[in-house]
Parts: sequence; C-alpha cells; structure tokens
Amino acid sequence: MAALDPGIFKSYDIRGIYPTELSDDAAYLIGRALVEQFDLRSVVVGRDMRPSGVALFERFARGATESGADVVDVGLVSTDALYFAVGKFGFGGGVMITASHNPAAYNGMKITRDNAQALSLDTGLGAIRDRILAGIPPATGPRGKIERRDVLDDFARHCLSFIDVATIKPFKIAIDAGNGMAGKTVPYVFKSLPCEIVPLYFELDGSFPNHPASPIEAENMVDLQRAVREHGCDLGVAFDGDADRMFLVDEKGDLIGGDIVTALVGLNTLKRQPGAKILYNLICSRSVPEAIARAGGVPIRGPVGHSLIKKIMRDEDIVFGGEHSGHFYFRNNWFADSGMIALLQCLEVFSEAGKPVSEVVAPIDDRSRSGEINSRVDDAAATLRALEAAHPGAEIDHLDGVTISYPDWWMNVRPSNTEPLLRLNVEGDTPALMERNRDAALTLIRSGALS
Repeated sequence: MAALDPGIFKSYDIRGIYPTELSDDAAYLIGRALVEQFDLRSVVVGRDMRPSGVALFERFARGATESGADVVDVGLVSTDALYFAVGKFGFGGGVMITASHNPAAYNGMKITRDNAQALSLDTGLGAIRDRILAGIPPATGPRGKIERRDVLDDFARHCLSFIDVATIKPFKIAIDAGNGMAGKTVPYVFKSLPCEIVPLYFELDGSFPNHPASPIEAENMVDLQRAVREHGCDLGVAFDGDADRMFLVDEKGDLIGGDIVTALVGLNTLKRQPGAKILYNLICSRSVPEAIARAGGVPIRGPVGHSLIKKIMRDEDIVFGGEHSGHFYFRNNWFADSGMIALLQCLEVFSEAGKPVSEVVAPIDDRSRSGEINSRVDDAAATLRALEAAHPGAEIDHLDGVTISYPDWWMNVRPSNTEPLLRLNVEGDTPALMERNRDAALTLIRSGALS
C-alpha cells in the first residue's frame, strides 16, 4: 500500500502540498475508502483550475470506480456548483478537488455525502483516513464507470431562482476572480442580467500570477478597489479561488465586511419569509442581529465553522446563515454555502434601494471592528483564563472560545483548530473604544507568546 500522510486530513477537508503531502496515490486511496466507507453507488467530482487537479481526479476516479461507484465528472466548476450538482441530481456523494484560497503549491478535497452534507473529521474524514491507514484490500467486485456531465447552465438557473431577475438594475460591477473559478462561473450567471462587468483576472490560472485568491486579506482587494474607482463602478465583487466565498466593496472602493453582507442578505430573505430565523456567527458585528430583529426576523447566534453552522441550520430549519469570512448558507441550497447566491441577493437589495451602495450599507455598518488578529501562544487555555480574569465585570460566554461583552464593546478570542494560535476579534461602538480594548487584549495575549 502506498504511504499516506495523515496530516492532510484537516477539520473540514483534505488539504496539502502536491505531490509531497497530497499525492496521486493518496487520491486513489481516498477514492477507494470514501466509496467503501459509505457504500456509495455514485460520486460527482469537480475540480478547480490548479494543474494538479487533472491527475488527482484521474487517480481518485480510478479508486472510486474500482470500489464499484460510478463517477460523474463535472469538470472545472466552483465549489458551490459542485454542491448544487450533488443536491440537485441526487448523487450519493460529491468531491471538489480544490485548495480554495491556499497558495499554488497546494491542492485538496472538499467531500460531501448526499444532499451536499459536508464531511468533517468527526463525520467521515477521520473514518476515511483510518480505513486507509488500516490497509485497503484489492478490489474484487464489478467496477463503476466514468461519465462526463455539464452542470453550469443548470447551476446558473438555480442561483437566479433566488431573486426576481426583472428587478435587477443595470449596475456596472468590477469582479475580481483572482484567476480562480469565478472566471468560469460568473459569465454563466450574468448573461441573464443587465449588468456591465469589468472583469479582473478571469483567466483560469492555478499559479495565481496577480495576487492570492484570498479576498479576506485586505491586500488582495487593492486591485478591485482601484478598478471600482477608475471605471466608475457601482460596486465591486471578489471571489476566492474555488468561488464559494464572496466579498464586496462599495462605489467608493471601501471594503464591506462579510458580516454586513450577512445582514443585507438576511434582510432580503425576511422580505420573502417574514419572521424567519437568520443565523450569524459570533464574530459578526452586533449590528447584524439588531438589523435582523428590527426587520422582524429571529437572529440566531452560532459558532464559527461551516460544519457546525450547517448542522444548526438543518436542526433548526434556518432559512439563511452567514459568516464574517464570506461564507453564506441557504436552506434552499441544501443548506450549503454559495457566494454567487449571496451576491445576487445583494444586487436585489441595491436595486430596490435605488441609492449608492455606501448609503445602503451605512445604517448597518455603524460600529468599529478590529478584524481577526492572530497571535502565537505557548498555552492557549491559560491565556483565555487570564483574559477572563482581567474582565470581572463582563458578561462572558464560551460558545466558541471566550466572548467578553460590555454594553459598548465586546471581544472574542478563540483557539485555532490546527495551530498554536489565538484569534482575536474586537468591536466597539466607537473607534477609540475598539482600539483601546484591542491593544489591551493583545498586550495580555502576547505576554504569553511563543518565542
């Protein structure tokens, strides 16, 4: 049996440097183990623009078919298009070969069961890893077949079904695909809309020659901001490498946080489904649940992380959920995330408002946020205890890490799943409040920093 690096199995996906960590042989074994672990009869497989995706697909498909499953190859697609294919066409499982926003040397796999239920380490990835490590005997049964299927026209129709297309105004929109999969999927969707697109980096190129396809980092948004200003656009949009996450800038080129987008989509959702539950993660601004409640919705506060959020949404039948990180989840999308659907809903909001994006956002985006700040520490648990002890008068909860709340500011500090890091987020009603408490928290956290 070929060696497998168990370190490629992460909390929510499989990911590693190709081919030293995630190898072609590993892809073959994952195909075998996935099919046998869940007794799958069919698997739909997509991939992003990374060159290594071709070989990884071929070896995964060989393993899956040897174990008896049929493989449906949907080719170059976004991750949300892969989720769509799993849910819409009733496949037993799905695999997206992608490393998302990671650098060019990486590749990986996002794996789902039927109905686009994502596998995490606890719900299947760990079992697949352990099955491989225990040794998979040679396949003896009948083999499955491989067939090709195009899904992007169907995907586009699905995304557009979330809005009233006739209401969308002829916006001029700069879209930065980051040489990722949005360069493939955006034209399919926007050919049905009256908008003018100013395209940035639509050429599929897994070497990312212009900037990393990771728009959550402000430095990767600079080109988009410049394009919005230079071309007089109504707004700008950036997608990450596999195009499941989406970020906005307004007509001035100013950044709009993923939490504010959560509020916008939540408000749009409530117009169609009054009184609905809307989920937001605990890193989102306090302005998000306030806006939802004012509109008659029921805000539900959740932890960070897609597998946790999707489970809560399924368990409580929540119609929409959003995260500060640019992930947006929809009940009518099999509870899976889609940056494209979120973008279309925002366009519907902006069309109805009939005023500049910055003016639509201003009443919601009315607090000061630090953004996520990472610190390497020796003892995360001891540092969290010290933070709690330093705020004896605060309201404290442990939904995800430690959240310390006061009437006019709050902070959350949570440990990384994979590294000796603490992640700090602070929000204040004023910039001064945020900055003062951010700096105090960082001083305490970094007093226990790794040398």
